[in-house]
Amino acid sequence: MTEACDLSAVAARRLIGTKRLAPSELLESCIARIEAVDHAVNAMVARDFPRARARAKAADSAVLRGDALEPLHGLPIGVKDLQETGGLVTTHGSVIFRDHVPAQDERLIAAVRAAGAIVVGKTNTPEFGAGANTRNAVYGATGNPFNPEKSCAGSSGGSAVALATGMVPICTGSDTGGSLRNPAAFCGIVGFRPTPGLVPSERRGLGWSNLSVLGPMARTVGDMALLLSCMVGDDARDPLATTVHGATIRRAADFATPAPVDLSRLRVALTPDFGFAPTERHIAEVFAEKTGLFRQVFARAEDATPDCVGADEAFEVLRALNFLASHQEKVRTRPRDVGPNVRANVEEGLRYSAADVTRAMTLQTAMYRRWQTFFEQHDVILTPAITISPRSWRELYPAEIDGKPTRSYFHWLALAYAVTLAGHPALSLPVGLDRYGMPFGLQLVGPRGGDAFLLSVAAELECMLAEDARTARPVPDLPRLRTAPPLREAAGFFGFD
Repeated sequence: MTEACDLSAVAARRLIGTKRLAPSELLESCIARIEAVDHAVNAMVARDFPRARARAKAADSAVLRGDALEPLHGLPIGVKDLQETGGLVTTHGSVIFRDHVPAQDERLIAAVRAAGAIVVGKTNTPEFGAGANTRNAVYGATGNPFNPEKSCAGSSGGSAVALATGMVPICTGSDTGGSLRNPAAFCGIVGFRPTPGLVPSERRGLGWSNLSVLGPMARTVGDMALLLSCMVGDDARDPLATTVHGATIRRAADFATPAPVDLSRLRVALTPDFGFAPTERHIAEVFAEKTGLFRQVFARAEDATPDCVGADEAFEVLRALNFLASHQEKVRTRPRDVGPNVRANVEEGLRYSAADVTRAMTLQTAMYRRWQTFFEQHDVILTPAITISPRSWRELYPAEIDGKPTRSYFHWLALAYAVTLAGHPALSLPVGLDRYGMPFGLQLVGPRGGDAFLLSVAAELECMLAEDARTARPVPDLPRLRTAPPLREAAGFFGFD
């Protein structure tokens, strides 16, 4: 029998609305799952069970009264620990903020609460989201639900693990170099990087930079679309959330339910590396095998890539600028309390000149324009979501791939940050397992502003791929996790490196 916590968000919300599932019943199922398996993976690091239970009881009463219910009414949600939650500790994975309890929610959290979601707790993240290995000196490491000794990626790693193990049906995340997509790929769930500005953020240090975005994570495309619809909005505090005076541009109804799309009419490009990413040979081969099972369904499927010349250089410089804006003062005044990834980015940023920044912006702009030309002949791009299969979380970052050194601690994320630079929406869809028995994620990239279209394509693919065991969403071995030893007992659990 399916436990309530394993229901999709869409199915659970439907049952709540028809009085066949009480929000408190769903919450207790989620809490029971957290208490049963979180010791093995360390995903839900700060818990808000008393307030969640009180809100679930209030949600029960609203259902029984026949009140009009919000889209997320009674759905438990996990919140990435980079996002401010009023009354609940928000550490950012940093010892500097170990005891930080915000007075109020940031805009994103206020929005999902207003839509009826119930915050269960905070999910683990690397320090300030730096790097794609979820470990820090406050809460320690988060293990992959398919093998807790391996990395769950990041920086939204705790959210991905919480979803994969059924702790909650929906989670929040954020993405600069793939932080919504990379952990989704490693953990067998869905992560969506929206167009910058679609989900407003009032907290970006460089408000005009398109690198960092907020977004949804879930187990299915439908669940993710439901959550996204409650995140979008027009907000003057975010300069990228541009609008037309007197008009509403970002409407929830445009995203809540993916519209049907005919895959047989699509022109699809497939590339294992965008022409420059250091993709592991094993991953490139699995990508070819997986897509070979279904590429014939499209009107045209060709091996092609947009020109990404200059992507590494542009991302390195522009990423460093964001770290300078947010963390330079911390590195200067409290260097011993800041980890190696953050220090490296700040130190790198201080070395760049105005000429370097100008060149990076010019490279990004030229690449963006080449992408627009490419999309005149293509509707969607398919790539692997991440360049490698999961490795040990003790490895701070992959220093080599297939024996070749990587150029930085984030070079292995190149498949994701190519899309970040171009500003297009992208999604990681689980497509079975790789040859090592770990989840394989397929990255779908849509056209400029094509968020709703991309969700529709992903929903159609998800439905089709679910029919084949080789491409269906994988599920971790929960009984094994229940009896696994506590991850915190593992050597190297705490710390940055």
